[in-house]
Amino acid sequence: MTDAENLIATLALEPIEVNLFRGVSPNEGFPRIFGGLVIAQALLAAYETVEDRVCHSLHAYFIRPGDVNIPVLYEVDRSRDGGTFTTRRVIAIQNGKQIFNLAASFQVVEEGLEHQSPMPEHPDPESVKTELDQLLAKYGDRMPEQMKQQMSRPRPIDLRWPDPQHMFKPVPKPPRKQVWMRAKAPIGPEVKLQQACLAYASDMAFMETALRVHGLTWQTPGLQSASLDHAMWFHRPVDFNDWLLFDQDCPSTSQGRGFIRGEMYTQDGRLAASVAQECLMRVKA
Repeated sequence: MTDAENLIATLALEPIEVNLFRGVSPNEGFPRIFGGLVIAQALLAAYETVEDRVCHSLHAYFIRPGDVNIPVLYEVDRSRDGGTFTTRRVIAIQNGKQIFNLAASFQVVEEGLEHQSPMPEHPDPESVKTELDQLLAKYGDRMPEQMKQQMSRPRPIDLRWPDPQHMFKPVPKPPRKQVWMRAKAPIGPEVKLQQACLAYASDMAFMETALRVHGLTWQTPGLQSASLDHAMWFHRPVDFNDWLLFDQDCPSTSQGRGFIRGEMYTQDGRLAASVAQECLMRVKA
């Protein structure tokens, strides 16, 4: 796993003033900032104002598209510091306007009752080709050169799923998908960095689970799509340099929106995190 984008460096924030931080987005040829990056940077901004507590949940709304060409300012509101729980709100700003906001709750680490859903049946991650290898093998002769270059860039997350949609002749598929994922570059042991990288990855290959139900892909003419909100619950510590299974389903699409749920399991079967998202998905004639 060489020549990978260093995700920790990408997510790094610059302190500007008390409770105010600045982050930037890599410009990879897309006009909008990747939503997972804003989630992760907002979480790290909140962590900069919290001591000796670990995030257990976050809830976020995407308000306006982020511009990759200018920095993002993250303003943290120290909502509450309680005996066990700490609450923070973070507003992401560009050009004087909110593009995103996040609420996160942090807890003193403690022992408690243990229960979790069993890990579903799954293929071994090493038996599944990488996303790039699958695309090049199936569509290499039909992919535009610009798309090949974008897909070949040294991205920070290794993604593998066994049942990808056909890029050029999509068909409706069941509202269920599994994706193996892990960070390519070393993250380190800090919980906040592990969680930030997990939050970044949680927005990858997620909306596609709602699109596939209707036989849609990112290449569908007239498709308008965007993440509307995003929620995440951290259940147990992980090392995201090891494989995680992101098991996803889409219970509903209606009124121009799709709803997706996901559970992230370590390779040995521990439930690490749960994720939910609602997305905009409409096809204009």
